[in-house]
Amino acid sequence: MTIHIEQLTFDVIIGLLDFERVTPQKIVVDMTLEYHYESEKFINYADISTLIRTHLQEKKYLLLEDALLGTQASIVSYAPHTQKLWLKMSKPDILSDCSVALSHTWIF
Repeated sequence: MTIHIEQLTFDVIIGLLDFERVTPQKIVVDMTLEYHYESEKFINYADISTLIRTHLQEKKYLLLEDALLGTQASIVSYAPHTQKLWLKMSKPDILSDCSVALSHTWIF
């Protein structure tokens, strides 16, 4: 089975710049999680969405790279039977002429 979460959008403190440390900014998270489905190993996509949001809002990362790695660890801790995980984090408003993003794929 594959769970897709697309365009999970919320405000968070993230970044190195002075204003980023005090003013929340929009972040967009996309995720694809593959796992072997069995009824006793059901993964609730609503729980994953909440986990991602809560994790990022609590941690207030300086770098997207660290946010990506920390979020991956949090997801795999919740769903240890994850087989493959792809995460993408975008900061759509940090530059006036584009959206910036970082992504990574893990295979377990």
